[in-house]
Amino acid sequence: MAHMSITLYFAPGTRATRIAFLLEELGVPWEKVTLDLARREHKAPDYLAINPNGVVPALKDGDTVIFESVAIALHLADRFAEKGLAPPPDLPLRGPYLSWMVWSMTTLEPPIGDVYSERLKPAEQQSAAAMAAAMERFGASAKVLEGELTGPYLLGDAFSAADVMVGCVLAFADMLGMLEGHQGLRDYVARITARPAYRRAMQ
Repeated sequence: MAHMSITLYFAPGTRATRIAFLLEELGVPWEKVTLDLARREHKAPDYLAINPNGVVPALKDGDTVIFESVAIALHLADRFAEKGLAPPPDLPLRGPYLSWMVWSMTTLEPPIGDVYSERLKPAEQQSAAAMAAAMERFGASAKVLEGELTGPYLLGDAFSAADVMVGCVLAFADMLGMLEGHQGLRDYVARITARPAYRRAMQ
């Protein structure tokens, strides 16, 4: 299939970085359009025509436009199936792969976001109860992940787009100091972030 032009709408320190990481892993040509969030370029009419939610990332692949990082990742991994970052639909591993992709955003990430939001507040406005509840929810997810992570990667020996998603979410949790006592997960994050494609995406 002829590869049409791929454009990633990006801002540093956002979920767009995980798509940059995936694109670097895939090794396909792509263009980065960086939006200045401080200047509210993500709320400009021309960008809202691409992503009506007014957030990054968004991806244009030829005439196909996609928003939501997990949707973009699913699309790209299947679009370049020959790169081996997504199990084919007829393989049993497809089930866990899809589960981890969606789990990364719906289960793993929300409590991490809650901890981050609390930390951003002035000390006197932070809620110890909200922080404890978020840490408890994260702890439950961490325990699930520790039980399932039997190889170097989520699907065993083979790195996949699921590791891009889960690994990037966990790297954020690690930055917040949330992986204390979870050495196995810290080791997993170290494996993910040591990959050359990750380093390139973060430049």
